[in-house]
Amino acid sequence: MYRLILGIESSCDETGVALVRVDAQGSAPVLLAHALHSQIALHQAYGGVVPELASRDHIRRVLPLTRTVLAQAGASLGAVDLVAFTRGPGLAGALLVGAGVACALGAALGVPVLGVHHLEGHLLSPFLSADPPEFPFVALLVSGGHTQLMRVNGVGRYTLLGETIDDAAGEAFDKSAKLMGLPYPGGPVLARLAQDGDAAAFKLPRPLLHSGDLDFSFAGLKTAVLTQARKLGAALEERKADLAASTQAAIVEVLVKKSLKALDRAQLKRLVVAGGVGANRLLRDTLDQACRARGVRVHYPELHLCTDNGAMIAMAAAMRVQAGVAEAACDYAFDVRPRWPLQDLSR
Repeated sequence: MYRLILGIESSCDETGVALVRVDAQGSAPVLLAHALHSQIALHQAYGGVVPELASRDHIRRVLPLTRTVLAQAGASLGAVDLVAFTRGPGLAGALLVGAGVACALGAALGVPVLGVHHLEGHLLSPFLSADPPEFPFVALLVSGGHTQLMRVNGVGRYTLLGETIDDAAGEAFDKSAKLMGLPYPGGPVLARLAQDGDAAAFKLPRPLLHSGDLDFSFAGLKTAVLTQARKLGAALEERKADLAASTQAAIVEVLVKKSLKALDRAQLKRLVVAGGVGANRLLRDTLDQACRARGVRVHYPELHLCTDNGAMIAMAAAMRVQAGVAEAACDYAFDVRPRWPLQDLSR
């Protein structure tokens, strides 16, 4: 049994490191400490993530963050039994930084390493919360370029119910924000601005809302936002909050109604929402209300763990090892998978 697991996340523009303790086989892993560095300020001047700059910043941050985490936990590096890292999906160069550091640490310590799926980390992150879910459940994954509905029967037992066929929800937030002239990172800025707007001010499309399946499409919404912004012209500045609120309402309505439909089809009464968009307040409030009316339990990660972080990687590694669906390796040869469907993990 691995007692102390170090997790490293470096898939995009956040460097995360965490330490998780496993007290006994079958017991819930415990988060001892985690540290995170966001690259928002680094990429702000470019209006988006620059992969080369992201990779270089991960190199600068990962070891200092590791020292911080060990100090917070009161643990020594030599006490680590397993080093986990994000293998994919993500930016290839950024992933290679985390993988290289993890394997170097593993080789130096003589302990195994384990590559973890980034989306599985998000999927299992609610198990770090004060109100962890129980299997089985339906999961709404809304992370970066991914929007998926999964049936989750256990660790490594995932069935895809529906996914986006073009832009993901997070991309719809970010791209719509850019079309309105909002600064990077656009999604959170749009959500804050929407608090002062009228969600009914503009009639925007809800793509695939009545398609009969569980797939998503947000590219048409982005086009509608562009069209509306051009129509407003100089008046956009004074109507920006209304357009932001209308855009957010359209995205949230699709996510909520598709999630409820997935619960009906799976005949389950438990929903997990994970990923960066899972921090959106309107989404949480709307889902809470809808699920309460249906007698459905809904679970989220803690707000500070919705973004990419090392805690979810360490937790996913611990849960995979406990469930017997992953074996850590000591050969320290590594690769990364920038594109890696989550359902490929299913047993």
